[in-house]
Amino acid sequence: MLRLHGIRNCDTVRRARRWLEARGLDYDFHDFRTEGLAAETLADWLERAGCTALVNRRSATWRGLAPEARRRIEAGDCLEVLLAHPTLLRRPVVEHPGGLLVGFDPATWQAVLE
Repeated sequence: MLRLHGIRNCDTVRRARRWLEARGLDYDFHDFRTEGLAAETLADWLERAGCTALVNRRSATWRGLAPEARRRIEAGDCLEVLLAHPTLLRRPVVEHPGGLLVGFDPATWQAVLE
């Protein structure tokens, strides 16, 4: 089964959910804004996808981030900053039997999930 991580009111997450539902793909949704995000889960994602892929540098959270936190991310020290600011994560993140998808790209999702 797929596990979709994101924020319920994020437009990209909404599009991704509609895409999955239109194809009849079962998934479990985890809203990390309201349900939190385990350090072990995030550490696994960082190992599998890397800090560059996971951090959304176009987000409002990034623009409001303290310079020290930005420097830590730029240096690759993402774990603590992302745990403190989970809305910095590029959304959605999908855990699937074959790996991890970060962000919503219909062509990639079709090739990987269907």
